[in-house]
Formats: sequence, C-alpha cells, structure tokens
Amino acid sequence: MNTRMRRAAFAVAAGAMAVSLAACGSAKESTGGADKSADSKKKGDAITVGLLLPENQTARYEKFDRPLIEKKVSELTNGKGKVVYANAKQDATQQNQQVDTMITNKVDVLIIDAVDAAAIKNSVQKAKDAGIPVVAYDRLAQGPIDAYTSFDNETVGKTQGEALLKALGSKAKSGKIVMMNGSSTDPNAAQFKKGAHDVLDGKVNVGKEYDTKEWKPENANSNMEGAISALGKKNIIGVYSANDGMAGGIITALKSAGIANIPVTGQDAELAGVQRIVSGAQYMSVYKPYAPEADAAAEMAVNLAQGKSLDSVAKDKVDSPTTKGVPSILVAVTSLTKDNIKDTVIKDGVYTVSDICTAQYKAACDKAGLK
Repeated sequence: MNTRMRRAAFAVAAGAMAVSLAACGSAKESTGGADKSADSKKKGDAITVGLLLPENQTARYEKFDRPLIEKKVSELTNGKGKVVYANAKQDATQQNQQVDTMITNKVDVLIIDAVDAAAIKNSVQKAKDAGIPVVAYDRLAQGPIDAYTSFDNETVGKTQGEALLKALGSKAKSGKIVMMNGSSTDPNAAQFKKGAHDVLDGKVNVGKEYDTKEWKPENANSNMEGAISALGKKNIIGVYSANDGMAGGIITALKSAGIANIPVTGQDAELAGVQRIVSGAQYMSVYKPYAPEADAAAEMAVNLAQGKSLDSVAKDKVDSPTTKGVPSILVAVTSLTKDNIKDTVIKDGVYTVSDICTAQYKAACDKAGLK
C-alpha cells in the first residue's frame, strides 16, 4: 500500500473511531441518565435526608423539630429513609462545613435551617451543583433553594404587636416600650420586626430598640439592663420580645430592677415561656405548631429526593433575595395567652398539665384552671 493510501486508510479508520467513541459517549450519557433513574426507582424509599439545624439554645430544635422530621421521613419512606443530623450551635462557618460534609457523603436531599441566611448561599449553590436539592426550613436561606417552609413571619410580628397593644390598653402612650428584636443575621427576625412595627408604630412610644445578637437570652438581658438605665424603670410600660428565650432574659432584668406587672411578649411556646405566662411574668407567646412545619419539610424533602413534583404539596410561592417563586408551605400561628393554654399546647399534645404545673407553678395553674 503506498503512502497516500495508508494515509487515507488511517483517516477513515480514525473517523470511524471518532464516530464510534461519540456513539459510546452518547450511549454512556444516556445510560447514565437511565441508570440514575433506575437507581432512583430501585432505591425507592431508601433515601438519606441531611438535616442541618442552627442552634441548641432554643429548646424547640432538639425537642420538637428534629424528632418530628425524623418521624415523618420514616413514615413517608416505610421506615427505609434515614436522617443524618448536625447542629451548627449558632456558628455559620461550622454550618457551611456541615453542608460540605453532607455533600461529600452524598445525601439525597438537604433540609437547612440557616444560622445566617446570606452566609449559607455559597453552600446551597455547592449542593445544587452536586445535584442535591435543598429545602430551606424555618428561615429563608439565600441561594438556589428548591423549597421553603416556615410560618408567616410578618403575621407572627403582627400577632405579637396586637397582643402587646391589647395588654397595654388605654396606657399604650403613657410611657415607653422596649423592642427586643431577634438576630440581624436571621431574615425571620426582620420579618417579625416589620410585622410588629406595622401594628405598633404611631400607637406606642418606642424608647429603646435592639437587634439581639444570636438571639441569646443573656444578650437580651444585657440590652434590657441598658434600656432600664437609659429610660428609667418608672417609664417602661411594656416590652416587645421576639421570642421566649429572650423574654426570660428580659424578665430577669425587669425583676432585678424591681419592675413588675408589665406585659412582655414572646414566641415559640417554650415550656419555660408557658410557665411564665401561667404565673403572669410573661403576657403571651406565639404558638407555632411545629408538627405541620416539620411534616411539610419532610414531605417536600422526600418528594425532591425521589424526583417527584411539589405542585400538590407546596401551594404558596415565596421570593428570597436570590431566588424567585420558591415553592413554599406557610403554616398559621396562634397568640398564646393564659386563656387558651388548654386549647393549644395541651390539646395538641405539646405539653401535659403536669409538664407545666410543677410544684413552683401549682397555685398559678389552679388559679388558671389547669388541673
């Protein structure tokens, strides 16, 4: 064979090889998709859900959210799905590292309650790039999230504001109130604050207002001490507290200053908060039924992990600063006062009468009709 013929034969062979390789590539890509789908079907209920919660200062996360989500995932997957859990202990950097670990371990879906909604954005993107869908839980995380569930947070703030106005009655402008908002890194805190201001502005005089670092009761306590010093204890007629944990710190500061019988709001219906409501130290809390929120997160996570649509589950749409039209489930809330403890947290099985009415609170419980 002469040189020209050898070159031509080589060119044809090379072309054929290229076509063959291209065909193999197509087949491989196609098979990869098919394998993924088949694997998904084969795996069925055997999914792994990564659950990342933000902190353990607030009682709700370990007592309610985590076990409720674990229970619902198990129910939805016939006991075959598992939940891998991590708590960031209020450390945004640690939470980002936890996301990385979950991605490395190839979980099928993530449920993230962000410590810092903005700081989690790059980690959410990493998960997306790895093909892992993300459900933003309780706080609206930034980044390309696939779903979101929480409570209507502005309504929470409005509920607190309305309760405070009701408690103040005709004395609403007779002195100053202190506003103790949540952490500036939590988008929910901004929504609570907005809702409260929508109700309170023009109807009360705000003497001092704080964004409380990390939602910590000790920081709320320190802020309250500063407010008492600045305003004078005789001039403070009420306190807007964004949650129960901070309300505890605030009430400690009020008692130390000899201030009693002024309304303090709260949120989360923590046991200590409910007990303070029974005793009269705290006026109200916002009861957010955790089971519907946890169930919604679990259901969306399982659907996403199994490649199912959220259309029949998520009836709302929410916009984050980075993502528009996120499929969402927003859960209703209730103003919890001494008058409806029996019809809310007790009726729903969150607490029993004996949980609330320990020896310290027995007399107050008897007076409130909790027996």
